[in-house]
Amino acid sequence: MKLNIAIVGLGFGAEFIPIYQRHPHANMYAICQRNVEKLNEIGDAYGIEKRYSNYDELLADPDIDAVHINSPIPNHAEQSIKALRAGKHVACTVPMATSVEDCMAIVQATKESGKKYMMMETVVYSREFLFVKELYEKGELGKVQFLKASHQQDMDGWPDYWPGLPPMHYATHCVGPVAGLLKLEADYVSCFGSGTIREELAKIHNSPFAVESAHIKFKNSDLSAYVYRSLFDVARQYRESFEVYGDKKSFEWQLIEEEQPVIHTAKKPEPEIPEKVTVPDFAHLLPEPIQRFTTKGVYDADETQHLSFTQGGGHGGSHPHMVHEFVSAIIEDRDPFPNAAQSANWTSVGILAHESALQGGQLIKLPDFTNV
Repeated sequence: MKLNIAIVGLGFGAEFIPIYQRHPHANMYAICQRNVEKLNEIGDAYGIEKRYSNYDELLADPDIDAVHINSPIPNHAEQSIKALRAGKHVACTVPMATSVEDCMAIVQATKESGKKYMMMETVVYSREFLFVKELYEKGELGKVQFLKASHQQDMDGWPDYWPGLPPMHYATHCVGPVAGLLKLEADYVSCFGSGTIREELAKIHNSPFAVESAHIKFKNSDLSAYVYRSLFDVARQYRESFEVYGDKKSFEWQLIEEEQPVIHTAKKPEPEIPEKVTVPDFAHLLPEPIQRFTTKGVYDADETQHLSFTQGGGHGGSHPHMVHEFVSAIIEDRDPFPNAAQSANWTSVGILAHESALQGGQLIKLPDFTNV
């Protein structure tokens, strides 16, 4: 069985074309982009005949089984809901939506349509996350006691909707791994803002904070997690980190990009507790035709590099893992990970964390997305 896949948005979205082209259960059927010149450039480069410059026309095509949405953030919710109502399965890049109400609406549309929804959260398919997940499942971490994650970058010079964005409005890369490792559901959140960004940036979203740091309490668990984000006016090399503390072993992310993470092992002599580790690749979990995309560049079928699409193992080698999970979930008629309710929970943590920061750290409870 092969699914007809349509990719919407061809900036970042084009990274996924050759992965779908090689997946044994996918047919890279159609692409959609408002800019017709760009649409044709990509279509010609990858040999894709079906091309749409109008999203509604794409959704009206009865041969499309699933859409993978890579459009700008403000379009995610509307396009996801439209696709689900049109009877298409949906994969969407992060975040799911920009409001808790829209997250709820997507969960409802998923249930009403009977289709699958997956938020394409890269971090929970990165080799670092898969490495820690394997340690946890083998019992090597022991009892997990605490989780922590950060996402710091300098967004100066980014286009459109990015300038002045509240840090926690793009928090899924640090919320996803702390919730996802033990499949926990965030119950409530408290967040503090710290520092101030330049006035011309702050006034765009009425969001003054340079850093937002949040504590998440998980439902039906003794665990909480700590996550922090910065986007402007903070000196820091790009860092997307994820750390887990167990009673047997703990995993800590490296401070500088080119260094190695550290495993701490309990009850050893103090100097021997920390040990630098090399995180392996997890391509062996994938069908052979797409294994190469965890570490190699993105090329077209005859191995010619074209345009500027090189992946370089970006996002921790996660792209083929996400594609495989989405396609497999549809073929096997099961929920993908993360499913709609999990995606809504992770996204809403960030949205409500920002509201908490504006209220001086007020505790805010998350809605129950699992019983919509």
